[in-house]
Amino acid sequence: MKVSVIAVILALCLTCASAAKEATKKTKKPKLYVPQIDCDVKAGKIINPEFIVKCPPGCQDVKYRVYGTDIYASFSSMCGAAIHSGIIDNSGGKILVQKVAGHSGYKGSFSNGIRSLSLPRWRESFIVSEGKPRKGVIYPPTLEYSSSKSSTVKSESRKSEQDIKFTKTIDTSNTSEKSSEPGETFHKDYRTTPIPSLTTQVTTTTPAPTTAATEPINVTPKPTAPLMTTRTTTTTAAVKPRPPVHRVRDIGSSGVHPAYSSVAAAASRQIQAAQGRGQNQALRGTSTYASNRNVPRATTGLQRQEPVAAFRKPAEPPLNLALETDLWKPGLSLFEAGFSSKEELNPKPLEPVSQGNPNCKVDLSFLIDGSWSIGKRRFQIQKQFLSDVSQALDIGIAGPLMGIIQYGDDPSTEFNLKTYANSRDLRNAIEKISQKGGLSNVGRALSFVNKNFFLDANGNRGGAPNVAIVMVDGWPTDKVEEASRLARESGINIFFVTIEAADENEKQNVIEPNFVDKAVCRTNGFYSINVPSWFSLHKVVQLLVKRVCDTDRLACSKTCLNSADIGFVIDGSSSVGTGNFRTLLQFVANISKEFEISDTDTRIGAVQYTYEQRLEFGFDKYSTKQDVLNAIKRINYWSGGTSTGEAINYASEHLFSKSKPNKRKIMILITDGRSYDDVQVPAMTAHQNGKLVLFLQGVIAYSIGIAWAAQDELEAIATDPDKEHSFFVDEFDNLYKFVPKIIQNICTEFNSQPRN
Repeated sequence: MKVSVIAVILALCLTCASAAKEATKKTKKPKLYVPQIDCDVKAGKIINPEFIVKCPPGCQDVKYRVYGTDIYASFSSMCGAAIHSGIIDNSGGKILVQKVAGHSGYKGSFSNGIRSLSLPRWRESFIVSEGKPRKGVIYPPTLEYSSSKSSTVKSESRKSEQDIKFTKTIDTSNTSEKSSEPGETFHKDYRTTPIPSLTTQVTTTTPAPTTAATEPINVTPKPTAPLMTTRTTTTTAAVKPRPPVHRVRDIGSSGVHPAYSSVAAAASRQIQAAQGRGQNQALRGTSTYASNRNVPRATTGLQRQEPVAAFRKPAEPPLNLALETDLWKPGLSLFEAGFSSKEELNPKPLEPVSQGNPNCKVDLSFLIDGSWSIGKRRFQIQKQFLSDVSQALDIGIAGPLMGIIQYGDDPSTEFNLKTYANSRDLRNAIEKISQKGGLSNVGRALSFVNKNFFLDANGNRGGAPNVAIVMVDGWPTDKVEEASRLARESGINIFFVTIEAADENEKQNVIEPNFVDKAVCRTNGFYSINVPSWFSLHKVVQLLVKRVCDTDRLACSKTCLNSADIGFVIDGSSSVGTGNFRTLLQFVANISKEFEISDTDTRIGAVQYTYEQRLEFGFDKYSTKQDVLNAIKRINYWSGGTSTGEAINYASEHLFSKSKPNKRKIMILITDGRSYDDVQVPAMTAHQNGKLVLFLQGVIAYSIGIAWAAQDELEAIATDPDKEHSFFVDEFDNLYKFVPKIIQNICTEFNSQPRN
């Protein structure tokens, strides 16, 4: 009996222990909530030292910048760094982020489709790993951002009913931190929230007699003049609200965004002059600011708002002197004073926007050097040069359009041809360009321009010459010859502006000797400008503009496909037949549609011959590709004998005599049999009236023989070397096979011209 009782007790104990163990397991392993972030969130924006987050798909875009390898600068996109390190792929996933100290020499590399850039120095770093919790570490379910994403304001412990404490949420991200290393300047990324209500909101709290916490009491706001921000204050005693202050939050702790540093300096000087005259005038639109980011600022009781529209004067009479004095307190930034751009410091009447210089209609791409070797000061000189050139060009839709590509390790488009349509907006955009750093890979930049820049989607206008101006500090760090050749053959006129080129002692470091002559459109000196010093760069503005706008000398705009007068001499003899004649016309159309046809580009003409000859249409008859193709389709089969020699003479006199002097003249003769002319003497006549006459007129002759055509006659007609200008096919249905070969030969011959 005792044994049974003991057994029951032991069983109950084991059951209880098992239940307690299961309960303990459940309480020890709560489900971890992982917050999701956007692709562009930088590690420096999050205060937590260690956390797990989930990245969305599609973070492999180049706009999500990454700096470093293995250890990344906190200015980097966390998701981009995770893809670069191979932790996740472009489909997204969980990652573990751990903050570490900042250091010097972040190395750039290309990995997993992400180009990570190099960086001399940054204040904080991070590492990424697989998104699995580490043992003993508790991870936050929500992230603490350095920007004001939470508007919660904690109440202070009560000291006295007369003590009033104002709190202000401050952006501690300091994303505008500058390094002493060249080129380390970045524009801050921030989001603009909807413009808040124009009515000032005041919230006060009254202390309870028995607790240290305060309980908020809402007070109906008094009507005020329209303001630019909404203000929320928290106090420990009911007080009379102060007059509202026009402020926009400071971005970061440095006081002024780097892009507006020059504006702030001007504002400071204007303030000092205004204070010298006295403060009894109407409200001024300027402010001093804290140039030293280490100077503490007095708490103002203002909760920061996101940047909003520019400052507006209220409709009411000017604010009182107290407000004016408060606005000018040292420590207030230019943005807090209500300004967002330089123009508002010196308001001017609106000027009419120019449509551009119609005598300089070009599509222009500037390739600017953003490498570390150029340094900050020279990069600013380069930007000033671009600004001066854009002003001298007179940018506009009826004249020149301009885009900018910055190159370093890799090229990137700052803005394309259709982004800005006047010099004023373009100059403002140039001022905001920040240096990206890296090497001076000019060849890679030229390849990028050729493939990606001059597209219809980017504003390329087709009829305007394409011009690329390459700015080079010293010499490139890669080869440019092949990329330049392909760009020239695409019709891009390449100019080089080299500054402080290699001297005799430095030439051994140049990767590709004579790189300028290998790159520019022509080697006659027109397309290259050498400037001995960056401080002399401003002297060549007018010279460069004059050359770019001389469109008649932009030789590389003329390509094998847009600069010829092509005359077809078509055999319409009885041996061809109606069906084959239609096949022959299709062959003519297939060749024609490969060219850029207009009254200023390639033009097409046609002659049909038997014993007699007739001009089907001349070079000046049709100026669009569709009109030419329709005209070819309408040619009627003639039928008759074959007099090839006379046909060449006729084409020379009635077709090519009307060709333009600056056009390449190309004759393509198509026949299916031997000429009825005498073989020997007529052959000499054909040579004299054909080859010789055509040679004197600069005509390049191609001969296409079908079926019973005589090989000796084909070679006599064709320009030397015969092998490249004479073709034979056994039947009409195979004519189409020779279209690519003929086009290739025409272009090879065109591109082999001397470049001097």
